[in-house]
Order: sequence, then C-alpha cells, then structure tokens
Amino acid sequence: MNYSISQFSQLTGFSIYTLRYYEKEGILAPSRQSNNHRFYSETDIEWIKFIIRLKETGMPLKKIKEYAKLREIGASTTLDRMNLLTEHYTSLEQQILILHDHLDSLNNKIKYYQEQLK
Repeated sequence: MNYSISQFSQLTGFSIYTLRYYEKEGILAPSRQSNNHRFYSETDIEWIKFIIRLKETGMPLKKIKEYAKLREIGASTTLDRMNLLTEHYTSLEQQILILHDHLDSLNNKIKYYQEQLK
C-alpha cells in the first residue's frame, strides 16, 4: 500500500514539516509519483519505526543521518552500520545502569520516609 505525505504523517505521528526535513537531510527517501508528489510504502513505515526507536533511545539526529546514509549505500556498509548501532547500544546500556542506580537510591529514600511515618 502507498501513502501520501499527509497519510504517512498521520500514521507515524511526524508532522509533514518533519517528514520533508527528514527527506532533505537524507533520512527518508520517499518515492515520487509522475506528478512529483511523494508517496510512502510499508517499507517506509518500518524504517520510520526504527528511526523513532533510535530517537526515543537518545540517538542524536546526526548519528541517525549517518546510519541512514550508510543504509542507502547498501550491503557494503553492513559493518559500519553494525558498529554505529553497537556504539549506541553500549551507550544505552550505560544509561540504563545509571538509571537503575538512581532508582535504587530513590527507593531507599522512599523506604526511609515510610519507616519515619510508622
């Protein structure tokens, strides 16, 4: 199935402006109809879901652009893409460890207050 930019915007939650910006930056590459209107496919939906996941896990847009360019080049960049994602994974793991430490600290403080209120 193919989607217009407005339909794709509704499906993804990204504004039309953001979709056009992502296209300009090389993150998205929608197909064009004979009248030059953009259209998006199911593959584009899966790609944007991955972009959302990268954004929500804190990957900077610059790195997402880098990944998108490598993806566009193709199979010869598999190692580079894997390395980029591995780097992000490691960073995310470190952030999770820090957050767990913060949670433990907060939990201890809450327990302390609960004991004080007994």
